[in-house]
Amino acid sequence: MAGRLAVVGAGLMGSGIAQVAAQAGWQVTLRDLDDAATGRGIDGIRRSLEKFAEKGKIEASEVEATLGRITPTTDLEAAADADIVVEAVFERLEVKHEVFRALDKICKADAVLATNTSAIPVTQIAAVTERPESVVGTHFFSPVPMMKLCELVRGFKTSDAALATARAFAEEIGKTVVVVNRDIAGFVTTRLIAALVVEAVKLVESGVISAEDLDTACRLGFGHAMGPLATTDLTGVDVLLHAAKNIYTDTADEKFFPPELLQRMVTAGDLGRKTGKGFYTY
Repeated sequence: MAGRLAVVGAGLMGSGIAQVAAQAGWQVTLRDLDDAATGRGIDGIRRSLEKFAEKGKIEASEVEATLGRITPTTDLEAAADADIVVEAVFERLEVKHEVFRALDKICKADAVLATNTSAIPVTQIAAVTERPESVVGTHFFSPVPMMKLCELVRGFKTSDAALATARAFAEEIGKTVVVVNRDIAGFVTTRLIAALVVEAVKLVESGVISAEDLDTACRLGFGHAMGPLATTDLTGVDVLLHAAKNIYTDTADEKFFPPELLQRMVTAGDLGRKTGKGFYTY
């Protein structure tokens, strides 16, 4: 199936999606707002590929071959000939709307327009296009080269054909797919982790247990690979806060209302690994 992919957003998620697609033989255009952003994305991909080569998971020759299939750009018009476009920009509806309005005008008629959103309903994102049937959620997990799951999300008007194309793409680049049939806020995985994180933060905030002990309880008691607070630090405390707020706004369900501690951490800039401090110090 390998064809042409455009990824909009060269951050951790976008560059990860670009990497795995290029490794699978896709020609990838990686777009961001400036050369510094695309440069950081390409550098991250190179480091990731070199680590895989050092560990013997890929041939050394694959590093340059994969990078050779990725073209960085600041021009969104470069998505014009893509078979699939994956949007991986900031998790704010107005930002995504701006991207999808533009893609709607730029992309060819049979292109599938995918969003990597983890919590915003696909129907809301698709509503600003003239082709909501072509819009689908492809929620990848971080770090994309390591994580096997892709949560495929059907919007209210997503066609069977668009869903099938997105599924074939995700499976071809090595992911296992689960299908979310209705795009409720938070879908399934973000909804579950948000509920767990909100309760975990409340327990730590009220002095019931330390962050370390809570994560240990989840790892050893439930078999989780990583505790919810370490996961929050990895994902980004701000990202989890936005996700919980989005779900709460959509559902008015109190269990998703972000605790004060989570909000104070974001205000103070303790966003997890990316800033060196969150629930843990890095």
